[in-house]
Amino acid sequence: MSPITPDEAEIEVVGGVDTHQDTHTAAVIDLVGRVLGTEQFPATASGYAALLGWMHGHGRLSRVGVEGTGAYGAGLVRLLRDEQIQVIEVDRPDRKTRRFQGKSDPIDAIQAARAALAGERTGTPKQRDGRVEALRNLRVARRSAVDQRAETQRQMKALIVTAPDELRAQLRGLNITKLIATCANLQPDQADAAIPAVAVAVAVAVALRSLARRHQHLSTEIANLGELLEPLVAAINPALLAANGVGPDVAGQLLVSAGENHDRLASEAAFAMLCGAAPIPASSGKTTRHRLNRGGDRQANAALYRVVLVRLRWDPRTRDYMQRRTKEGMSKKEIIRCLKRYVARELYQLITANDLQLAA
Repeated sequence: MSPITPDEAEIEVVGGVDTHQDTHTAAVIDLVGRVLGTEQFPATASGYAALLGWMHGHGRLSRVGVEGTGAYGAGLVRLLRDEQIQVIEVDRPDRKTRRFQGKSDPIDAIQAARAALAGERTGTPKQRDGRVEALRNLRVARRSAVDQRAETQRQMKALIVTAPDELRAQLRGLNITKLIATCANLQPDQADAAIPAVAVAVAVAVALRSLARRHQHLSTEIANLGELLEPLVAAINPALLAANGVGPDVAGQLLVSAGENHDRLASEAAFAMLCGAAPIPASSGKTTRHRLNRGGDRQANAALYRVVLVRLRWDPRTRDYMQRRTKEGMSKKEIIRCLKRYVARELYQLITANDLQLAA
């Protein structure tokens, strides 16, 4: 009988990590689910290395389930990938599990390891490097500026509603472009702010000027970010950008939702599920039906919706489809849901075809 070498005697283990801003709590279990140990490590580069070494000390590490791979766990995931360790993205335990087992960092780490072992979660985390990650960061800044500009515009309109009659009459009939320009050029005498008779008028004029100039600054910021985003999207996937109804914003959102490593999406059905465009079975007894999927990435779902709206207006094939399904008794909402599913299938093919070209 041949002797067993140390490498052959080493047991296979599975890890789990509950990530936080300053610390990561790790757990290791064997293949039958027995807990071999838990430990806490600092969320730093040296801490990640110590965590991985500690897991290796319990046996041959096959995979690691990590909570928060797109947030506090991003640095740890990069290290695990570099070390050729399979990483499984796991969700936090559901409320029923927490009700029976309690809540603590070690308990959550053990649950992450058990979810990875049982195959309850099989999601592969997105890669947080490359051009798609650069695109995501620029989109975060631009989306924030767009939201703030919209809020600034709403605040200006609210101030105009309650402004003194003379100022309200001057501004109420202007479109948004002229309104911003007019308010930005207001020259109230701030020395009159202490005079009771005109204090409100001066204060409103100062507030409107401040908001209008903020609006202009945000518009400039949005334009500057847009000049960076469009060529970046075109460089990543020109075929996607050239698709009917797809502009830089829609293409950028779908690329970010899919991630840099598109191979984590097993099929176009998985991509549709990611975008919340896959119908969910809702059958029971003699009733056979599907319901709307309200999960998935809602920003990606909104991007598909915009593509459908553009095609309903300008694409003859889409308009013919709308007419045919309307005659069959389907509502407009139901038809749009079907169209989003078709669009998801088409755009997924464009995304993965670009991957094949890059690999060739």
